[in-house]
Amino acid sequence: MKLKPEEITAVIRERIEQYDLSTAEENVGYVLSAGDGIARLYGLQDAVYGELIEFENGTIGMAMNLEEDNVGCILLGSDREIKEGMTAKCTGRVFSVPVGEELIGRVVDPLGNPIDGRGPINTSETRPIESPAPGILERQGVDTPLQTGIIAIDAMTPIGRGQRELIIGDRQTGKTAIALDTIINQKGKDVICVYNAIGQKASSVAAIKSTLDHYGAMEYTLIVASTADASSTVQYIAPYAACSMAEHFMRQGKDVLIIYDDLSKHAVAYRAVSLLLKRAPGREAYPGDVFYLHSRLLERAARLSDAIGGGSLTALPIVETQAGDISAYIPTNVISITDGQIFLETELFYSGQRPAVNVGFSVSRVGGDAQIKAMKKIAGPLRINLAQYREMAVFAQFGSDLDEVTRNKLMQGERLFECLKQPQYHPYEVEDQVVILYTAINGYLMDIETRRVGAFNQGLLQYIHSSDQALMDSILEVGQLTPEIEAKLKADIEAFMKDWNA
Repeated sequence: MKLKPEEITAVIRERIEQYDLSTAEENVGYVLSAGDGIARLYGLQDAVYGELIEFENGTIGMAMNLEEDNVGCILLGSDREIKEGMTAKCTGRVFSVPVGEELIGRVVDPLGNPIDGRGPINTSETRPIESPAPGILERQGVDTPLQTGIIAIDAMTPIGRGQRELIIGDRQTGKTAIALDTIINQKGKDVICVYNAIGQKASSVAAIKSTLDHYGAMEYTLIVASTADASSTVQYIAPYAACSMAEHFMRQGKDVLIIYDDLSKHAVAYRAVSLLLKRAPGREAYPGDVFYLHSRLLERAARLSDAIGGGSLTALPIVETQAGDISAYIPTNVISITDGQIFLETELFYSGQRPAVNVGFSVSRVGGDAQIKAMKKIAGPLRINLAQYREMAVFAQFGSDLDEVTRNKLMQGERLFECLKQPQYHPYEVEDQVVILYTAINGYLMDIETRRVGAFNQGLLQYIHSSDQALMDSILEVGQLTPEIEAKLKADIEAFMKDWNA
């Protein structure tokens, strides 16, 4: 085979033209030690906080401690393959997660990997897990209700779109149940829901997904699960990853609800990571920046101004207390960050008052701004009546000689509390809540036995929906009890009571 000189020359010329003389500088270090999800690296002088570190075996870590002689790095994968002397390099990137419509209806881990067995998720966009909260000029006031479907909450501690409302209480008092009811109640209301499970059993997450599937709520819900078998480092980044996935929709002008279940376990995971990184422990062994841990997360919830889309991110963080102690370190921190709290009491729960919302300790700092006028008008005297009933009930148990006014107050209080009882996964629309509370506040239940109040309310709602649906529609559309609407409502209640008594 003979080669022509021109061909050889052309090949040489092409190779010379394609030769790349540019050089790339990489910041490379070496592993000093690794274990418990933590690696210490030597030689990464230019590493910055939060930067991704790539190890030679492909494992990814994130720089957390920048010390004089080493860099402390949390590992986002297994530490079994990380050995002393292994090389690692800075990537110049921060940790980002996939975002987009493709995630809705799926169950993913905090890294964005699907864990529901339904195949890969093809997303084209990513978002950093840490991003600054919207500034004051980017926000607008909270004035649009986000209905939970739970009478005790929507009437007395209303939640608005863009608000941060804490759900707090001992274990097994119904905190997650309130969160799930709220998600189920968003069906048809154009709200995207993100449920973030932190440190929960995989079986619990599967049960939650099954419940949401049963009620058709997974059509607009994303579950970000960091289960109990995940490392502390993965549990630490879980709420930030979930918040970034939710923020993507908020920035598109959509209304989003995110639930962190729960931040107590998140704080414990961060404490473990901090102690492994040899950070100085403070109160209850938590590091000094544990307040900043949750404040920078919850401040990302907002209702954006119309100029930048008008989207909203409503946060419902959950915190677990020990023996009802809301003055503990993490509960007081989160209470001071949020716009109110829903306190669930163990005694109420076991006495049959479910949801076990303690009216005295529960508060919403947005208040009536997040209610329609009809609900605001009816719910105004509700809290006072319940407080008076509880105070009178304490004294009434010591004597039987009560005057008529006191007896009536006690009877009405019993029936009011009965109206606030609600089965799980059975949220009420706001117009139904208005009707139920209207009958209780205006004394229509005084002749009804306390044990039959629930059946009476259900029958009344069925009667009005079947015979006068236009009334329900007008309550929702007008948003307030005009004299005409109130007259119709009274007539319907009185007509039903005749049938009931008969």
